[in-house]
Amino acid sequence: MDKKIITTNHAPAPIGPYNQAIQSGNILFISGQICIDPATGELKNKDIQEETAQVMKNLEAILKEAGMNFGNVVKTSIFITDMKQFAEINAVYGKSFEPYTAGNLAGFPARETVQVSALPKFVNVEISMIALK
Repeated sequence: MDKKIITTNHAPAPIGPYNQAIQSGNILFISGQICIDPATGELKNKDIQEETAQVMKNLEAILKEAGMNFGNVVKTSIFITDMKQFAEINAVYGKSFEPYTAGNLAGFPARETVQVSALPKFVNVEISMIALK
């Protein structure tokens, strides 16, 4: 089994014993990302929209480093601390993916959204992804 560590300075450095992403063959596993701005190391979380947008930017940077984009994503896991924020998170998240249309097979990935009691650095949303090249 081949295993390649994917890392970029355009996404936050891990805050624990894990990598930003691991690629094995044509499958990319991206660790959960939170709203850390990689340029400053600070949280970008003045509201849930800004927080989710930063998470998606971090995920996009890792995908790009692996030579992929959101069209390659087949599965996401979303962890949130308040299900009442689901609609706002979903609106920002959804803008990163092209809706399925005839001839466009990218569409939206499979996913689950789970409410949790707390997340790292006490943020409100964390998203992980699996992508295929």
